[in-house]
Amino acid sequence: MKLLYRIYQLFVAVPLVVLITIFFSLLTMVGCALGDSKYWGFVPLQYWCRMVLALFFLPAKSEGHEHLDKNQSYVFVPNHQGAFDIFLIYSCLRHNIRWMMKYQLRKIPFVGRACVSSNQVFLDKRGPKRIRESYEKARGILKDGVSLVVFPEGARTFTGHMGKFKKGAFTLADELQMPVVPVTINGSFQVMPRMRDWHFVCRHPLSLTIHKPIYPIGKGEENIAYVMKESYEAVMSALEPDFQGLQENPDQ
Repeated sequence: MKLLYRIYQLFVAVPLVVLITIFFSLLTMVGCALGDSKYWGFVPLQYWCRMVLALFFLPAKSEGHEHLDKNQSYVFVPNHQGAFDIFLIYSCLRHNIRWMMKYQLRKIPFVGRACVSSNQVFLDKRGPKRIRESYEKARGILKDGVSLVVFPEGARTFTGHMGKFKKGAFTLADELQMPVVPVTINGSFQVMPRMRDWHFVCRHPLSLTIHKPIYPIGKGEENIAYVMKESYEAVMSALEPDFQGLQENPDQ
């Protein structure tokens, strides 16, 4: 069965993923250029991610949607388990979002241009000025009624365990006095951890747990520390038992 699944990936799933990636990238670019970028910057990407999971036969489920108000902007802070995290988030979150991603992803053919068109946020760490510019764009997006997904660990895990949270996302939420929503991802590490990038996908169920929003208790360092601590504990609480506990990530 494992051999058949790999043959299927090589000759069916991967070629189809390339084709639908080109199609949805072009659709996003054209839609954002001609119409409502709020709609075209999210809906095509949502369907693209759902189709990618379906092509690899990866079952995905989510819970906690009752905690969200569709008219409210949030800063979502999930753990970062593997390459399929973003496919799971776009497929299951059901909230108009933009993603804060590495600036290097801008170079991916079609995908990079679609991300530019749809106002995704590229986090450029090549100096304080570039970092400030990235967060300025994020502020503009959040004020426009759209939510933002930020991986506060800063990098994918090597072990499936969570590393420490950085405070950038929480500082942004503090400045705008915006609620933060912790999100727990399970299963993505088993599907494709970072040590196996560009290798075959392993079939494993994916799940997304949306926790209650954490609202500010004030403004400044005390509030940032409080929200970051509460978010970390919430994300950790829903992790599979094998991945419970803090482990340092050398790439943070």
